[in-house]
Amino acid sequence: MKLGVMAALFAGRSLEEALAICVDSGLDAIELPVGAYPGKPFFEPDKVLASAKEQQRIKAMIADHGLSLSAISCHGNPVHPDPKKAKPHHAAFETAVKLAPKLGTDIVITFSGCPGGAKGDKQPNWVTCPWPGEFLEVLEYQWEKVLVPYWATQAKLAHQHGVRVAWEPHPGFCVYNPDTTIRLAERAMKASGIKAKRSVLGCNFDPSHFFWQGIDPVKAVAAIAEAGLLFHVHAKDTELSSIEGPLNGYLDARPYGDLAHRSWSFRTCGWGHGHEFWRPFVSELRRRGYDHVLSIEHEDAMMSIEEGLERAVAFLSEAMMFDPPATPWWH
Repeated sequence: MKLGVMAALFAGRSLEEALAICVDSGLDAIELPVGAYPGKPFFEPDKVLASAKEQQRIKAMIADHGLSLSAISCHGNPVHPDPKKAKPHHAAFETAVKLAPKLGTDIVITFSGCPGGAKGDKQPNWVTCPWPGEFLEVLEYQWEKVLVPYWATQAKLAHQHGVRVAWEPHPGFCVYNPDTTIRLAERAMKASGIKAKRSVLGCNFDPSHFFWQGIDPVKAVAAIAEAGLLFHVHAKDTELSSIEGPLNGYLDARPYGDLAHRSWSFRTCGWGHGHEFWRPFVSELRRRGYDHVLSIEHEDAMMSIEEGLERAVAFLSEAMMFDPPATPWWH
């Protein structure tokens, strides 16, 4: 298993600067954002897609730094009910699928997206309970009319280009836990008509999004891996407030910067949960055959980018070092 970084934290720097920081930090891999929510990427994806010379230049830069490309990311909402938002996110995703194999990876990370609650809506509608009964009607519309048809079509595109799509389960989008991940992958693959042994729709697993839903990430990653859908893993932590959580619960829409009042906050690995979580989590990944990259994602408002990355690398290196090998010595 390798240690890498989701490079959105290097926004404003050049790709060469980002790669140099990765080397200095002792990382093995990099994950490159190429559009939608993460903001401005290191290069113009459409132009790189159209230029074999640019593709080779970027691949050579990564290789010359001794790194591998773990995935490219295009976190967006391509099923947004407002076409002005959906179209550019879909276009960015389509470019990412075509670009990924040309840059040396077969994984594109994104969100499942969240449609409106009915035709004609202008804003996404994330349903969290079955009552009042209109909520079930919303879910039926979202899944039957939008999500399954859309992702069945994208599965064909991904299959055509030899790419795997890794949804990142995230509250606010329709794929947010193991159940929704597995159900949408199974239903969209079936609707696509693709005859393949393995799904091209799966998961980018980020434990930070599971903690505040009351989900055990170790059990969750085991379920997703058992379904054959574990494609990529982010390394990010969540700190649960011992005051605000028990008082107001963990469904918290207060601004991320309101650290004094939020019931949970994203933290650098080790500052939300210690080795009592991270070592069993790494062990479970290995037990389930995952041998790709732990991609550090920095969204800790209490630490600078430099400090957060340095601490995450040191902490995760220790968690990985003390984990037993995938193949026991007696085999």
